[in-house]
Amino acid sequence: MVMRLHTLVVLVEDHPGVLNRVMSLFRQRGFNVHSVAVGHSETTGLSRMTFVIGGDDRMVEQVTKQLYKLLEVVKVTDVTAENLIQRELALVKVAATERTRADVMRLATDIYRARFVDATPDSLILEVTGPSDKIDSLLTMIRPYGIKEVARTGLVAMVRGSGSTRLTVVQDAVA
Repeated sequence: MVMRLHTLVVLVEDHPGVLNRVMSLFRQRGFNVHSVAVGHSETTGLSRMTFVIGGDDRMVEQVTKQLYKLLEVVKVTDVTAENLIQRELALVKVAATERTRADVMRLATDIYRARFVDATPDSLILEVTGPSDKIDSLLTMIRPYGIKEVARTGLVAMVRGSGSTRLTVVQDAVA
């Protein structure tokens, strides 16, 4: 059994407490949630939750079955093996003196295509979007300048091309 990261997209009814119930299920089953992102979906009344969890295929299959037992869960899709677009957003506050400011800005914009969203005499806040490994790489490169704070959204994912985690038209009509 090979342990690896799995990306699950879960469509749920948009009600208070649903995220808590889903997270409780992961906790009870001993899953470590590496990333979670939640927002409205394209269907009114449904939210889209994207989880990155560690486990083998059997464990993920079991947690998928358990998720379907929750009344508010409408659809669960393990998109790990799909051809995906994956993105994460990070805001990073980095120390920047007169001496280092130009180097930090050049590194962040030229290589990582980050945008600067705030500047003070002793720091810069940059915004970077991309795959998680791109953000990890940026953090490694600017660490020597002094990272003051990091806020990351968690991974969101979408199947490329005609593949989809969306509900079918028949399911939409029922919902």
